[in-house]
Amino acid sequence: MHDPEIIRYTVRVSGRVQGVGFRYSAVNKAERLQVSGYVKNMPDGSVTLEIEGVRENVQQMLAWCYHGPGTAWVDHVQEYQEPPKGYKGFSVKY
Repeated sequence: MHDPEIIRYTVRVSGRVQGVGFRYSAVNKAERLQVSGYVKNMPDGSVTLEIEGVRENVQQMLAWCYHGPGTAWVDHVQEYQEPPKGYKGFSVKY
């Protein structure tokens, strides 16, 4: 049995995504999916996430980013695959 492939994406989510619980919902979702990384509000009103983990779980987290919590309104998502960094846990960055 080989180790599952670990992948990482940097994601930028635009729309009504600040002040609506997006970051805390992202942390809850990430913990349920067992992915690592962080979520951070950006000065331009967008939210950036780094998501790292097993491919299937990362893909589920990416799919969540396209709608976010029920209070959010997602207009645009940009995603970039990058080399894993070895994150432990998922947190809110300030």
